[in-house]
Amino acid sequence: MAVFVLGKNKQPLMPCSEKRARLLLERGRAVVVNLTPFVIRLRDRCLSDCALQPTLLGIDPGSKETGLALMRLENNATEEKAPATRHVLCLFQLVHRGFQIRQALEQRAGFRSRRRSKNLRYRQPRFDNRTRKKGWLPPSLQHRVDTTMAWVDKLCRWAPVTHLSMELVRFDLQTMENPEISGVEYQQGTLFGYEVREYLLEKWGRECAYCGTSDTPLEIEHVVAKSRDGSSRVSNLTIACHECNQAKDNQWLVNFFAADKGLKKRLKANGLSATVRLERVQRQLKLPLRDATAVNATRWTLFGIMKATGLPVAVGSGGRTKYNRQRLGIPKTHALDAACVGKFDTLKGWRVPTLVIKAMGRGSYQRTRLDKYGFPRGYLMRQKQVQGFQTGDRVRAVVPSGKKAGTHTGRVAIRKTGSFNIQTEQGAVQGISWRHCTLLQRGDGYGYHPLPTIQH
Repeated sequence: MAVFVLGKNKQPLMPCSEKRARLLLERGRAVVVNLTPFVIRLRDRCLSDCALQPTLLGIDPGSKETGLALMRLENNATEEKAPATRHVLCLFQLVHRGFQIRQALEQRAGFRSRRRSKNLRYRQPRFDNRTRKKGWLPPSLQHRVDTTMAWVDKLCRWAPVTHLSMELVRFDLQTMENPEISGVEYQQGTLFGYEVREYLLEKWGRECAYCGTSDTPLEIEHVVAKSRDGSSRVSNLTIACHECNQAKDNQWLVNFFAADKGLKKRLKANGLSATVRLERVQRQLKLPLRDATAVNATRWTLFGIMKATGLPVAVGSGGRTKYNRQRLGIPKTHALDAACVGKFDTLKGWRVPTLVIKAMGRGSYQRTRLDKYGFPRGYLMRQKQVQGFQTGDRVRAVVPSGKKAGTHTGRVAIRKTGSFNIQTEQGAVQGISWRHCTLLQRGDGYGYHPLPTIQH
């Protein structure tokens, strides 16, 4: 991955390679500002001494994870004309914790309800006719917007970002390319079918819904056939391999699983049970569109905040992102989706590691743990720091002797006794004394771990 570089006045410069950063640090020309992601600051150069190139930050918003890609553009890039070539510098995968926030709010509501009724006299929930301001989002959704924009702001402080590109679902304006198009042909252009197909692939885990095969081309399938008055709504669509699609024909789902010998043979080859698979398909069909709703509810808020940054913001649909990815032979990840957003010709240097950034929070206000009935089962210490360390800090522990002798680097979890746990890439190491620990980076509410480079 590229290393972020700041000038001596803390102004963002063009990122450099890891080798160049190492040489700058060895020669004393730079100091370390941040460990993960790695940021250095030059001691002898400022913004006026360096030449900058146009830089694009691609964003692929999601309900659970958001992809971020920092790319260098061709020098002739303008706001009106999209650059033909992008060079990937860094890839990030931001993992949200909106589901945890939702669970915490539901738990808090349950505790309050219990407190109102614990004396066997129910008290109505308080209602003061509160109004919500325009654009209000639930906390679990607002968290997605806040964490995404927090990292957009960080990357803009560390790199000279000149353009933003965000995936935003919209219609493909075919009339701009072919004024003679009319009727149904207007919606059957180059990107026809990509939006629905991409949603179905995500919903069904990119495998055949019937036999579980994943290493074959998949086709869109009507669960209730159109000849039996089945609709083309997404709730009646699934994804299936060619053999299952042809064998099912217009049969009812239960009859197909009970009678088709070819399906049973494929299920046996994949180690699956027909009964379990049928229940899974029926259950999956009834799943709520929670993830799609979360993206739809936050996309315009996120787009409006990005426009407020003052940078030019280009948008692209999910279908165009998939079209670009398949056209260039790029595998499916959230970070690479962010690199493929919008209109361009070539993507270079995308085989770089991806840094996973997981939102961990900054602690809890609760000073106790509760059992399943809501009663306390222990109390937590009042102070957040022990011997200058706090849960979430990145430390290096050098243990000279004993069963845990060696060097351990990772995220620390503190105890009042001074015996800490360190979460390393190899696993958790427990019972490390604070005397052996050296602080590397203060906790910022996120956990980091790299993903290996994808070879494709």
